[in-house]
Amino acid sequence: MIYLDNAATSFPKPDIVYNSIIEAMREYGANPGRSGHKLALKAGRAIYETRELLGNFFNIENPMRIIFTSNATDGLNLAIKGLLKPEDHVITTSMEHNSVLRPLKALESIGVETTIIQCDEAGSIHIEDIEANIKSNTKLIVTTHASNVTGTIFPIKEIGSIAKKHNIIYMVDAAQTAGVYNIDVIDMNIDILAFPGHKSLLGPQGTGGVYIREGIDIVQMKEGGTGSRSDSLIQPDIYPDKFESGTPNMPGIVGLGAGIKYILDKGIDNIRDHEIKLAKTLIDGLREIDRVKIYGSCNMKRQAPVISINIGEEDSSEVSYILDQVFNIAVRPGLHCAPLAHKTVNCYEQGCIRFSVGPFNTIDDIEAAINAIKTISKEI
Repeated sequence: MIYLDNAATSFPKPDIVYNSIIEAMREYGANPGRSGHKLALKAGRAIYETRELLGNFFNIENPMRIIFTSNATDGLNLAIKGLLKPEDHVITTSMEHNSVLRPLKALESIGVETTIIQCDEAGSIHIEDIEANIKSNTKLIVTTHASNVTGTIFPIKEIGSIAKKHNIIYMVDAAQTAGVYNIDVIDMNIDILAFPGHKSLLGPQGTGGVYIREGIDIVQMKEGGTGSRSDSLIQPDIYPDKFESGTPNMPGIVGLGAGIKYILDKGIDNIRDHEIKLAKTLIDGLREIDRVKIYGSCNMKRQAPVISINIGEEDSSEVSYILDQVFNIAVRPGLHCAPLAHKTVNCYEQGCIRFSVGPFNTIDDIEAAINAIKTISKEI
């Protein structure tokens, strides 16, 4: 199958990821942080190695401020719900994923106020609109780094500067960028960074994390065993134990570390250049096909390798089904867990067909996709 659904989960993974997970399960699959024997200690060291790799990858000074989660959604919920309190105000945008919008909507019931900045039809944010909506009780600004619908890249460094200027916490959802675009939490003024392990970081499903800058008070969402301060009934306040109760996904975290090693070995710039080249080829080819509408900027300097389209008024799910069943091409149809983004770019009723490129795609994959859409456009 030609797999062009990497914005949902990257596939395949590098061999080093598969091999590292198998080795962790077979050779030292004990419970880290709970025992003093050799296997438990080796498992604990393996988790810490991935924590350090992530710290270096995102320029995080203290890797213990990285909390391992099951995905980016888990990290976003942990930070949003652990930070905001009644009468707090938060600013976000119309291009956000439901992993941001639904927690904020849920917090309205306790008196948290949300302002959603309307983006333009290409999915771009005008940062002056963010500053214009800051209030005296604005506690948080949270934005995506790149839209999962259009790939539109947000100017997070500039938004972070606005947040810093007004002493507001800035949270970034890096679901579509971590592993492809350089992220420096210090240079970009990012206070909280949520990321998945299973997308462009090339780790397995069930992995992710959230970085929380020192000095930010977050309430944990769960309590339990941590392997530390076990004499107390009170949850430890030390990082990362405060948020990591229960047995961690050690094999998955090891696989995530292997994915990062692969990226470091190949070079993140090389991976990004490869994906952008393929995405540009896809856009150029789709532009030549009658009835095809492409959403977003179509400018790879301002867009991640995520391309969403429709063919006339045809149902996006039907087109996706044909791509799957007839042409053996995997894409994502419908509404991509981001209803306000679809409304912003005017494809809410129809949904859209999303192609998302990964490091293992080839020019042959892209040409096959273009030819498939060309055929469907003529025959459907």
